[in-house]
Amino acid sequence: MRRLPHRRATVGAALVSAAAFLAVGIQSVPATATPAAAPHPSPLRTGGLEAKLSPAQHSALIKSAKEQSTATAKTLGLGAKEKLVVKDVVKDNDGTVHTRYERTYDGLPVLGGDLVVHTPPASVAAGTVSSTFNNKRAVKVATTTAAYTKSAAETKALKAAKALDAAKPTTDSARKVIWAGNGTPKLAWETVIGGFQDDGTPSQLHVITDATTGAELYRFQAIKTGIGNTQYSGQVTLTTTQSGSNYTLTDGARGGHKTYNLNRGTSGTGTLFSQTSDTWGNGTTSNSATAGADAHYGAAVTWDFYKNTFGRSGIKNDGVAAYSRVHYGNAYVNAFWDDGCFCMTYGDGTANADPLTSLDVAGHEMSHGVTAATANLTYSGESGGLNEATSDIFGTGVEFYANNSTDVGDYLIGEKIDINGDGTPLRYMDKPSKDGGSADYWYSGVGNLDVHYSSGPANHMFYLLSEGSGSKVINGVTYNSPTTDGVAVAGIGRAAALQIWYKALSTYMTSSTNYAGARTAALNAASALYGSSSTEYAGVQNAFAAIGVGSHAPVQGVTVTNPGNQSSVTGTAVSLQIQASSTNGGALTYSASGLPTGLSINSSSGLISGTPSAAGTFNTTVTVTDSTGKTGTASFTWTVGAPGSCATSQLLGNPGFESGNTTWTATSGVITNSSSQAAHGGSYKAWLDGYGSSHTDTLSQSVTIPAGCKATFTFWLHIDSAETTTSTQYDKLTVTAGSTTLATYSNLNKASGYTQKSFSLNSFAGSTVTLKFNGVEDSSLQTSFVVDDTAVTTSS
Repeated sequence: MRRLPHRRATVGAALVSAAAFLAVGIQSVPATATPAAAPHPSPLRTGGLEAKLSPAQHSALIKSAKEQSTATAKTLGLGAKEKLVVKDVVKDNDGTVHTRYERTYDGLPVLGGDLVVHTPPASVAAGTVSSTFNNKRAVKVATTTAAYTKSAAETKALKAAKALDAAKPTTDSARKVIWAGNGTPKLAWETVIGGFQDDGTPSQLHVITDATTGAELYRFQAIKTGIGNTQYSGQVTLTTTQSGSNYTLTDGARGGHKTYNLNRGTSGTGTLFSQTSDTWGNGTTSNSATAGADAHYGAAVTWDFYKNTFGRSGIKNDGVAAYSRVHYGNAYVNAFWDDGCFCMTYGDGTANADPLTSLDVAGHEMSHGVTAATANLTYSGESGGLNEATSDIFGTGVEFYANNSTDVGDYLIGEKIDINGDGTPLRYMDKPSKDGGSADYWYSGVGNLDVHYSSGPANHMFYLLSEGSGSKVINGVTYNSPTTDGVAVAGIGRAAALQIWYKALSTYMTSSTNYAGARTAALNAASALYGSSSTEYAGVQNAFAAIGVGSHAPVQGVTVTNPGNQSSVTGTAVSLQIQASSTNGGALTYSASGLPTGLSINSSSGLISGTPSAAGTFNTTVTVTDSTGKTGTASFTWTVGAPGSCATSQLLGNPGFESGNTTWTATSGVITNSSSQAAHGGSYKAWLDGYGSSHTDTLSQSVTIPAGCKATFTFWLHIDSAETTTSTQYDKLTVTAGSTTLATYSNLNKASGYTQKSFSLNSFAGSTVTLKFNGVEDSSLQTSFVVDDTAVTTSS
């Protein structure tokens, strides 16, 4: 039996009682669906926000757009045979109207011909109407009579499906279209091939064939498959409907969403979950209603997330619910959204043991429906990666919105199921390449990857936009997000990032939007919501630049590159070039205070030179002034030692932790005076891990070792563990100096009391090195690594 963790497993909210799991009529709503407050970094501009329209108001806008579609087509300069078909209309609070159109040519649908027209309010000067085209080329073909026959196109498409190892491929439909997804528009056949993909997922493979030459122009998969996640959300309140003595999983408060049991079938709707008790499932797969309860809850939270975050009523924004199907197929390890049935489907996982019905799966898959109803990003190439990333982004938003203590919000995809067999998530938003296949950054061939891997750069961008780069801990999860150019970026907050991405998707993206187009769409959205001079707008520029798309936002004023702490020896000449720049142009003037005796800075070039004549530690600040009087500074420590000698000193700050959480960089809660673990001296110590669950704690401090000095790093360590093994390292503490590993300890080193550890840092003399403790604990049985009374002692 597993022991409870020894320490600080604080509970954020009381456990819900069993009775709270019961739903009363159709009035109850998820108790966990209240979003945490998250202030915007700067005021939200109401002009860019989508207005909340009644169904009647929305219908009136649609009707008006249809009535004006001929005039609009003429205004846009479309050809005589081109017509506009209204798909949706969005209106902002300031009166700006965004009308999304599809195109036809001589009665044929134009695939890839979608566009959005942005009409400002009447108060804005005329002539400012703008548009976002997927393909702005005029549609014109020599003839609409196909030289390549329909049957030949069907045969070619069937061969393409069979080459992909599709099972039982059949031609569902073929129609004549104009293909304008890229390049010059062409007359084409669009053939839809049904059947099953090689993993058992239903197939709707669309193959576009040139109706003149027979060449394949494009193909894409219409079934949006997603991630394999499962784990349950604890006891939650479900909205159900009572009819006589029976209850059904029908959510009358959210468009009538229904949840069905396919009972291992692969077609139809299955059977609506219905029973005499309003308590659904038992938390395990022994009860088929458990998966139904998870799916029903996930659908409800997703509905509430979109409604309360963006004012969107349902997937199509029409107040109508989709429906969910669970227990699809036999041991099907996936979940998918099908826009054809407007439904969400979940498999039961490997050996039918883990239904894929977690919160981020629900949010991910149903967000495919939102994408289909808005930009309809084609599920192939870069647009396919953006489609998948959009579902990851909003699925993550759903998980944070739920504020569920059993499934807390994080930037991991698939973290609740061991789908990889080693406890790792399916995808990582902070560094996508950690999954072994996804790209961290954009490159010219990223669209050739599977869409679940080409989604990586967009997922990475969203994480950086929300949280910024570098190492940090959020809800107990440690992240360390890099950038393609090594330039650090700051986050604008997840709330603002979600608003920007939704606005970009619903208003500015089109079906073939690529990464460059997504940047433009996000910048347009940020401008509409917050203004083009806002922190949020600059944040979008920087987040995209960090994944290799576009340039960083201009830095205003003077920027001085900090050279880092310096170390020298008396009597030995030094030369240090200070680097600086200014957005205002003109000559720069350099000055410095606190330089070691014997050194000076050239006011024109910024070169620090000379020969130190006195030992000591100097706090140096360099100031750079541009031609407009703007200044920038960089401060650092300069240590000067005597050749062949070094005064004995202790270099670490707050070495015994008695000053609390200062000087050191540590995971929240690591530096503590808790009485549950004794300190070696005083009352404070650094306590890493000890939770009895998957957890990572870090503790670090940078120190400059003077040139010519020897240095010794010491600390006292106590390891306490509930692990009983005598052969396996389940929980580990790694101690490093820069990139050098000094030692690794584990649960196998547990012992009563403290022991002192000692390591030479002589090789780091004359440089600054980061000393770091990294504690990693597995999913069960706690191990505590307690560190106290540290020191870095120098000597000659």
